[in-house]
Amino acid sequence: MNIFLPVPVRTPKAHPSKEEMRCPSPELARMHLIKGKDAIDRYLAKHIKGLSKQEAAAYRNSYKKNICIDMLRQGYHKSFAELFTLIEHWNALREAAGPGSAIWLEKSLAEQPDKLDQLHHFLTRAEAALRSEFYDEVYCNQLNLAYCFNKPEDRWLRNYFYEQSYKTAQLIKIDGGRREAEAHSNMGLVYEEQGQFLKAAEHYEAFYQLTVGRIWKDDTGKTLTSLACEHLWRIYTLLADKMLGNKEHQQAIRTLIKALEMAKEAGNKKMEGEAAYCLGLAYHTVGEEKTAIEKLNTYLEISKLLGDFAGLGRAYQAIAQVLVSLGEVEEAIKYMEKFMVITNKVNLGPSLVDACTFLGNIYNQKGNYSKACEYFDQAFATANSLSDWALVNETKVYCGIGKAHNMMLKYNSHTEAADYANIKYLVAWKENRSDMFTDPFPVGKTVVMKRISAALSLWLSHFSCIVLLNYLLSLILLD
Repeated sequence: MNIFLPVPVRTPKAHPSKEEMRCPSPELARMHLIKGKDAIDRYLAKHIKGLSKQEAAAYRNSYKKNICIDMLRQGYHKSFAELFTLIEHWNALREAAGPGSAIWLEKSLAEQPDKLDQLHHFLTRAEAALRSEFYDEVYCNQLNLAYCFNKPEDRWLRNYFYEQSYKTAQLIKIDGGRREAEAHSNMGLVYEEQGQFLKAAEHYEAFYQLTVGRIWKDDTGKTLTSLACEHLWRIYTLLADKMLGNKEHQQAIRTLIKALEMAKEAGNKKMEGEAAYCLGLAYHTVGEEKTAIEKLNTYLEISKLLGDFAGLGRAYQAIAQVLVSLGEVEEAIKYMEKFMVITNKVNLGPSLVDACTFLGNIYNQKGNYSKACEYFDQAFATANSLSDWALVNETKVYCGIGKAHNMMLKYNSHTEAADYANIKYLVAWKENRSDMFTDPFPVGKTVVMKRISAALSLWLSHFSCIVLLNYLLSLILLD
C-alpha cells in the first residue's frame, strides 16, 4: 500500500478527430510554398484548427523528454539537472555491469513513467521549498523519495536520497535535532547494508546521543532512544563477530559488553539474553570459562522467563560445551540431556542433530563406543527425516567413526588372545565383513575358561604332589 498521496499525472489531451482536422483544399495546397519549419508552425497555428505545437510535441516526444521540458518551463532547473544526472548514473551502472547482468535486463529509469512521475513531483516540491529556505519541507520531500525506492533494484536511488536528506537535516535548527537524529539513523542503515559497520556505528552513536533524554517516538510508538539502543546492540554484535574472525578477542569482548549495556538500556529482555549469550561464547573462546558460564546462565534464566524454548536449548548446549572444556563431562551430559528434552518438545530438528552428535562425541571420547553409536544413529535418522542431504552426509561420517571404534574394541579382544580359535574367527570375518562382533567375547570366553581349567588342574597337581611327599615322609619317619 502506497503511503504517499497520489501523484498528479499530466495526461495529454484527447487526439482530435479527422473531421476537426479537415481543412479547405486551397489552404493546404499553399503549404508547400511556405519555407522553414517555424513558418509552417505559425501557418498551422493560424489557419488550421487542431493540435498546437506543444500538443503535437507531447505526442512525438518520449515521456522522459516531456517531464524534463515541463520542469524547465516551470523554472525547476535544479530538479531537471538532478533528474538528468540520476538517469545518466543509472546508464553508467548498467554499462559497468555489462551484458548478462541483472541490471542489464531491467528497464532504464528513463523508460519507467511511474518512477519519473515520483521524481518529478517530489524534486520540484523540494526545489520550491529550498528557494524559500523551508528546509524541513525539503527534508520531507527527499525522505519521501527515499521511501519510494525501497525495492532491492532501486536501493541505489534510496541511498542517494537518504544522503541528500542527511545533508538537508544539518540545516534544520528549529526542531531540537530530531530530523538530524532520524537522518543519522537512515545513514547508519545504508552503511550497515553495505557492510561498513564502523561508519554505521558512528551514525548510530550520533543518533543515540541526539535522542537520549528525549521523549520522541516513531510511528509505532517506540521511543527513538530505545530504537537507537537496538541499532547499537545489533551493530556492536556484528562488529564483535568480525573482530572474533580476525582473532581480536579482547576488543570483541569489550564491544560485546557495550552491546549488552545497550540491550539493557533498551529494556528488551530478548536482546539482553542474546547479548549475554554472545558474550559468554566470546569468554569461552579466550578460555575464561567461569565468566562464560555466568553469562550463559544469564541467557538461560532470561530464556526461561520468556518461555523461549529455542533459546533454552541453545543455553543448555553452550553450557555443556564449556563444561566439557573444564573436564566436567558428567555435568555436561546432564545439560545435553535437558537440551534433548527441549528439542523433542518443540521439534527442533537441526538442533536435535547437533545434540545427538555432541553427546556421541562425548561418549566416543570416554570410550563408550556402543553408547556413542546410539546417539550417532539417532542424529543420522533425524537428518534423514529433515531431508537435509549435507547434514545426512555429515552424520554418516560420525556413524562410521562410532561403528569403527566399536568394532575395533571387539577386534582387539580377538587379536590379543592370539590363539588358533580367535585367529580363525578373524579370518572368517575378513572373508565376508559382516557384523560378526555382536558378542565381543564369544570365543574369548571359551579360551578364558580353558585357561582357568588348566591353571586349576596345575594347582591341583601341585597340591597332590605336596600331599604325596608328606605321606612318604611320614612313612620314613615311622620306620
